[in-house]
Amino acid sequence: MAGSVREVKTKDEFWKIVTDVNKNHLNVVHFWAEWASQCQMMDDVVKELTSERQLKEVKFLKVEAEALPDISQHYSVTSVPTFLLLKGNTVVDKVEGADAPTLTKKVHQQATKMIVQPPAEPSPSIEDLNSRLKKLVNTATCMLFMKGTPEEPCCGFSKKTVELLQKYNTQFSSFNILADQEVREGLKKFSNWPTYPQLYINGELVGGLDILKELDETGELEPMLPKKEDLNKRLGNLINKAPLMIFMKGSRDNPRCGFSKTLIGILNETGRKYETFDILQDEEVRQGLKTFSNWPTYPQIYVNGSLIGGLDIIKELQETGELDKTLNGE
Repeated sequence: MAGSVREVKTKDEFWKIVTDVNKNHLNVVHFWAEWASQCQMMDDVVKELTSERQLKEVKFLKVEAEALPDISQHYSVTSVPTFLLLKGNTVVDKVEGADAPTLTKKVHQQATKMIVQPPAEPSPSIEDLNSRLKKLVNTATCMLFMKGTPEEPCCGFSKKTVELLQKYNTQFSSFNILADQEVREGLKKFSNWPTYPQLYINGELVGGLDILKELDETGELEPMLPKKEDLNKRLGNLINKAPLMIFMKGSRDNPRCGFSKTLIGILNETGRKYETFDILQDEEVRQGLKTFSNWPTYPQIYVNGSLIGGLDIIKELQETGELDKTLNGE
């Protein structure tokens, strides 16, 4: 809406906006986080831009980067504030950081350009797409390709499939095919299965909801499904996965919050080997570890299975010269 900023709350709402029939419409998307004061400063800049008459056709959107991680990851947003200038679903420009002059300049440049259809991006080769799909179907022992997420299914078939898996306490991961058209279309050919959801076990296609129902009726389904571990047992195994284990938002190569990014920088300076776990990808671990460790925030650092604390503790240890000793487990 011209003259205001629309805060996008769900993935489906976002994709509906940016895949609007008018592929040349300019959307300016502000990826923000509540903890980043620079984002609040840039809110005032964006507010000024929305009031400019020559920008009345521009849509200004806000996306909380950590609340909608699939969108952030899709566009490789690794810090906040980040501004993407989109025409349709195509990124035409990008501004990282609280750089008001650059943002203003680039928004005006894109808004005043002639309305021309951007050239289509070259399609990935079949070989590259098949390689990506093969990795995806092997992401987890039990992998569900569905419309939406297990928490928010976007079709009745996906909802019933999730309910069936949960009925048997199944440990499974999922992929939202609505968020990636390439995967959505490519997997149909890859699996020779035209509809969704699709369930894979050990990288092999089992089928859709109708097949799962048949297997359930004959008693064949439950033995095929990997079961969830007891949560405390699972958490115990995770924190002992490596001598130095980090639970964070994102990964070492793609931290998804300022605290996690700062921590990775400190650890990398020590030269130590460590493993990370992305709590944004597993809500059960994200919530369960808070109770298990009696520590309410992330990141969390474990040495030899014992909690050290969060970023504030690591900074204190660094300042007092005790960090190396602590990371050695002494």
